[in-house]
Amino acid sequence: MKKTYKILGAMMMIVLLVTACGPAATTEVATTAPSAVATIEATQPPVETTAPTTAPTTAPTTAPTTAPTTAPTEAPPTPAPTAVGTIDCMGAQSGDQVTVMYQWTGNEESLFNNIMAPFVAACGVKLVANSTRDAAVLDTAVKSTPPDVLFWPTSSPLNLYSSQLKDLTQLGVDPSNYADYWVKMGTVNGTLLMLPAKTDIKTIIWYSPAQFEANGYTVPTSLDELNTLVEQMVANGQVPWAMGFESAAATGWTGSDFIQDLLLALKGPDYVNGIIDGSVPYNDPGVLAAYQMYAKWASDPKYTVGGANGTVNTNFGDALLQPFSDPPQAMMVKQSGFAGGNVAAEYPDLKYGTDYDFFGFPGAQGVQGGADFMFAFNDTAAVKAMLSYITGPVGAANWAATGFAIDPNKQANGKYINPQTAKLAEILANANGFTPDIGDTIPAPFGTAEWTAIINAVQGKDIQTELNTVEAAQMQALGK
Repeated sequence: MKKTYKILGAMMMIVLLVTACGPAATTEVATTAPSAVATIEATQPPVETTAPTTAPTTAPTTAPTTAPTTAPTEAPPTPAPTAVGTIDCMGAQSGDQVTVMYQWTGNEESLFNNIMAPFVAACGVKLVANSTRDAAVLDTAVKSTPPDVLFWPTSSPLNLYSSQLKDLTQLGVDPSNYADYWVKMGTVNGTLLMLPAKTDIKTIIWYSPAQFEANGYTVPTSLDELNTLVEQMVANGQVPWAMGFESAAATGWTGSDFIQDLLLALKGPDYVNGIIDGSVPYNDPGVLAAYQMYAKWASDPKYTVGGANGTVNTNFGDALLQPFSDPPQAMMVKQSGFAGGNVAAEYPDLKYGTDYDFFGFPGAQGVQGGADFMFAFNDTAAVKAMLSYITGPVGAANWAATGFAIDPNKQANGKYINPQTAKLAEILANANGFTPDIGDTIPAPFGTAEWTAIINAVQGKDIQTELNTVEAAQMQALGK
C-alpha cells in the first residue's frame, strides 16, 4: 500500500513492481554471517489501493514447490562478527523448522538472512521462508496452514486474524525493549499480538550544513523556530523550500507527507491517528491550519522554487536535488530517507554530514513512516527461540549491523554502523508516537481525493471547500 523514481528511486520502483506481479517464492534462509555494510532504505512513492475491510478471498498466486538449491547471492560481502551475547534456544532442537512469511526479496531478503544467520547457527533451527506481496496469498495460508511467524507491511493481520495470533509475551518477547506506543498499538484486549520488526521514517528535512554555516543559520528545534528560519531566508533573498509534486498517477504525495508532519507538530500523533480511524474528520480546524501554513510555503515563489507552478509540475526526484546544486536553488527539502542515496548518486563529490544531511521535522511530537510488523501463529519452542532472538539484545545488535532500515528494538540503539541509519534511529527513539502514512492507510477513494485537494489548495482554491470534499471521501472509505 505504498507510494516513479529517478536514479535510486526508479530502480527500486521497478523491483517492487516486478515482485508485486511475480509468484510467491519459498526459500530456505541463508546462513551467511551478518554484514557490517549498512544501507538506507527507500520510501517509495504511493500507489493508492483499496484496502480490504474483511479478509481477502482471492486465490493466491501459485508458488514454486521446490526450494532453491543455493542461498541468496546478494548478501553484502564484508561479514561482521556476531554480537557479544548468548542466544537462548529456548528448548529448540537442531533440525526444528520455523515457517516464515514476509514481503522481502532480493537484497532485503539477503539482509534478513544475515540477521538470522547467528540464530540458525546457534540453534540449528531451519527457517523456511515464503516471500509474497499478495494479501490473498497470506489469507489463503492463514485459512489452511498459517506461517509460524509473519512479517507484514501493515497492521491489518491484527484485525483480520487476532483470534489465531499468539501472545508474544509468552514467546520469549520482552515488551520493555519497545516504546510504549508500539506495545499499545499491538495489544488487543490486553494481549500483545504485534510488534514492529523493521521501520522507515519520513519526518525529516534535508539541508546542506555547509550552506547553513555560511549563512549563519542554525537547525531549528521547534515549529516556531522553523517559521523564523524560513522568514530569515526569505529576507536574505534565498528560497527556503524545494518542493515537487509530479509523480505520475501519485502526483501530490509529497504534499501529503509534508502536511502530515505539520499535523504531528501542531497536533501530535494521536490526532493524526484519529484522522486515520475517522474519529477526527479531515475538514477539522486543525487540518485547515496545517493546510494554510503549507499552502503559503508551497505556492509563493519567495518560499519555494517556481511558486505554485514549480511545486505542482516539478518531479519530486528533481526537487530533492535542488538544495544541493551549485549554486543551491533552495535551502531545504522535506523528503524521506531515500533522498540521501539520490543526492550521493547525482553529486558523488558531496560528503554526507558536511554537504548534505537531515534533521528531524522541528516540533513533531511523533513520526510518520512505514513498518513491517511481526506476528506469531504458533508457539513451538523454535518459534519462541526465534522471537526471543529477534526482540532481544543479540538480534537487535545484528539487525543494526546489517543496516536493514531501523530496528524499533531499543537494544539496537547505538549499534548502527551507517551514520544515516543511526541518526534516523535516534529520531525514532526520541519520538512520542508513530503514525503510518495517512494516504496509504485510509482506503480508496481517500488517497486520490487528498492529493487533488492538496494540488488545488496550492493553486489557490478555497482550502475549506477542498477539505470538505476529502472528508466525504474519508468517511466513505472508512464506512462511516
